[in-house]
Amino acid sequence: MALPVGSKAPDFTLKTKTPSGLQDVTLSNNFGKRNTVLLFFPLAFTGVCTKEMCDVTAGLNAYRELNADVIGISVDSPFAQEAWAQKEKIGITLASDLNKTVARAYGVLLDDLLGLGSVSARAAFVVDKQGIIQYSEQTPSPKELPNFEAIKAVLARLG
Repeated sequence: MALPVGSKAPDFTLKTKTPSGLQDVTLSNNFGKRNTVLLFFPLAFTGVCTKEMCDVTAGLNAYRELNADVIGISVDSPFAQEAWAQKEKIGITLASDLNKTVARAYGVLLDDLLGLGSVSARAAFVVDKQGIIQYSEQTPSPKELPNFEAIKAVLARLG
């Protein structure tokens, strides 16, 4: 079950792959500065996940204007995420939860998806500048997208 609103967001450091190499993505780097939208998704190179990340990329300026960074998290390797991001022109930070520790900490690890093993559920969290979860949603199925209007409404309230 996804962590509820009001919970302290578990901090993490995950790897992302950029043209200059592997880099760390640490949630607490935003504390005191910006809100953070965490988007957990099952797998790169799949239809619904591609649509979600491309749609968010297209609207990235709206999140920046709402003082928020967006981090997409999946169990894919950072190298697979980078290849997918380049192919689909995904512009948000993608972070690799290869060991599945962050999905487990946020309560959104699915035991098995289509016989492929455990992956992240599709879920969204808004973490405020103090590190508290202000929005929490795990979609009923991986085929459904989070409520992005509700996410933006929470960000607008947080400022």
